[in-house]
Amino acid sequence: MNPPASFGFARDPLPDNEQKQAALSYLNEAWAEARHDGVDGDCLAQASLFAAFAELVATYGEDAVAGFVEGLPTRVRNGEFSVALARQ
Repeated sequence: MNPPASFGFARDPLPDNEQKQAALSYLNEAWAEARHDGVDGDCLAQASLFAAFAELVATYGEDAVAGFVEGLPTRVRNGEFSVALARQ
């Protein structure tokens, strides 16, 4: 059986910042679906971190990723990953 014909148009890759925004959108959708299906947020976070670090190690190597994560405690303490809640 032949694969279905694709009528999509090939397009140039998105700029890096647009790819990151698109990736975040996909991840937010997957996260919402998993939460809807009853998956705990902490489990999602741990699985997401594992998948992310595994991809980074596969791409850049263990030493480079180890160097990257050394800076994470300061970034976390500086609120870089905190989501500000809007007050009404």
